Amino acid sequence: MLTIIERREIDNDALRYLFLRERQNAFTWLDTSSFRLSDFEEETEDEYILVAFEENTVIGFISVWKEDNFIHHLYIDEKHQNNGIGSKLLEAVIEKLGLPIRLKCLSNNVNAIEFYRKKGFKEKGKGATKNGTYILFELT
Repeated sequence: MLTIIERREIDNDALRYLFLRERQNAFTWLDTSSFRLSDFEEETEDEYILVAFEENTVIGFISVWKEDNFIHHLYIDEKHQNNGIGSKLLEAVIEKLGLPIRLKCLSNNVNAIEFYRKKGFKEKGKGATKNGTYILFELT
């Protein structure tokens, strides 16, 4: 059974490992050797985080910079992908924080782009980072 709750301190170890592993799985075109467990705290500092559990196991999370309603991260454990968990996390964060909500998605991350388009996000612009070009998406 899926449960979604706000992040608790006791979830951080599991979230660190999930974040590292799924970033390595998702960003295959990048040199992922510089990714570290400590990246989770650095990348999500002061963000609103919802965590998805199956029984007592962390299987995904979404983090949002609340001041801009900007999704910074959405990761699902590879074993649980394509089961609607990302959709449920997205729905839960929208229920808590409202619309509009935005995010940037690297252009090479085709699975994520497809997911966000299916959820109704519209392309609002493009830009570049050290990791490649990105698409700015918004859901209103």
